[in-house]
Order: sequence, then C-alpha cells, then structure tokens
Amino acid sequence: MGYPKDLLSSRSIIKQGLYALIAPEGLVNNSVPGFENCYVSILGSPRLGASFVDYIITMYEGGKNTRGFGGEEDVETFLYVVDGKVKVSTDEEEYELTQGGYIYCPPGTKMYMENLEKGDSKIFLYKQTYKPLEGVSAPWLVTGNANDIPEEEYDGMKEMRIQDLLPTDFAFDMNFHILTFDPGACHPFIETHVQEHGAYLLSGEGVYNLDNEWIPVKKDDYIFMGPYVQQACYAVGREKLSYVYSKDCNRDADLKK
Repeated sequence: MGYPKDLLSSRSIIKQGLYALIAPEGLVNNSVPGFENCYVSILGSPRLGASFVDYIITMYEGGKNTRGFGGEEDVETFLYVVDGKVKVSTDEEEYELTQGGYIYCPPGTKMYMENLEKGDSKIFLYKQTYKPLEGVSAPWLVTGNANDIPEEEYDGMKEMRIQDLLPTDFAFDMNFHILTFDPGACHPFIETHVQEHGAYLLSGEGVYNLDNEWIPVKKDDYIFMGPYVQQACYAVGREKLSYVYSKDCNRDADLKK
C-alpha cells in the first residue's frame, strides 16, 4: 500500500461483546496453519464476543488448504463463495463451487479447499462448536448454490427477501441466510433477540441500526451483532443491498452465561 495519502482514519467500530462494523480497508493478513497463498482475515471471534469464528479469505492463484479445516468431533463449518471458483473436498467427495456456492460440513468432517481460478477467489468461512440435541439425529453435509434458491418475501414484504441455505431441521443448531433489500426497503421493525449474527455484505449500501446507533454500511463490510443488540437495516443507493449471515437456532437458551 505504501505511504498514506491522507490522515489515518477508519470506518470500523468495535463495541466489545455488543456489535462491530469491520471495514475491509483495515483488514490484515493472519498466518493460519494450513492456508497457503491466501490472505486470511479473522473477523468475528470469541475475543470480540462471538460464539463462532468468521473469516474472509482471498485465495490467490494456486491458493489452497491441504491441512484441512474443521474435522473436530464437536466443530461444524461452513464456506460460501463470494467470488471465483473453489474446489472443496472431504475425505469422501469433492465439489466445485462457483459464486454463490456453499457447503456445510457437520462435526467430524474436515474440508479441504483449492482455488480453481487463474486469478483470485474470495470465500466467507465459518466455524462453531456444535450443540447436540438428545433424541435428534446428527446434521449432515449440505451443499448448493444461492443462485438456485428462490427468494421468499420477508414478513410479507416483497421489497425484502430471504433465502435459507440450510435445512430448517432440528438436527442443525444454526442456519445461514441471505437477506436482500431493494433500494429504500427496510426491516419491518427493530429486532431485539437472543440470537447473534455474523454478516458479510455482498452488495449495495445501507444504514444499519446497531444498539440504536444508525451506522452507514456497504459492500464488503462485516457486521457482528451480539445477543439482544437492537438491529435493523435500511437499503440506500441505486442497487440492492444483500448480505449473507449466520444465525443460531433450534436450541433453548442456556442457563449458564
């Protein structure tokens, strides 16, 4: 990047345990074992207050992870292709995922990844400790592409739409969704709930209510929303605002903190 051309500044906002807006301009590379020829930025993590870990990774030409990601008996993982083409393999199968493609690997399943583009590919990566539910079967591997999933109206509003990327089954303790807003659209109300989110903006611009503060957001921003933090969004500008995000679900609240 070289010498700065102006006063140093940042749009990022960190409210430990509550919420965070992390702008792409401030991301740094993390040396994570297994990732080769990749620019790995760790976003949400327990150090921020999240119960999961999110990454945004640029895989350069020849970029890969042959060591494997996940695979522990209590860790589930998810990968979403923001741009490019990536081969994702397990010990049993391999999948070629293009933009909008995704894969969920259940606990005990390790994923390996390789960039198939001559240029860069970008992926959004996630891991979390799985919470089993007595009497319910274990989750299973799921793969697909968001471009093949119909958008459904959100709370009866055609200007705001949602896509579920994983099955709505009690075997899964979380889901990934994509929310899309037409310009000028917004949530029906300011939400306050026990669930937390890690969200990556795929397109557009907006203003996001986080803990009753209205904050400008745009493509390539990352947002962490902690439990009970007020949250809602208005889309602004001339193109649709869209983001992919995780949500814990299908489990009762714990008595312990």
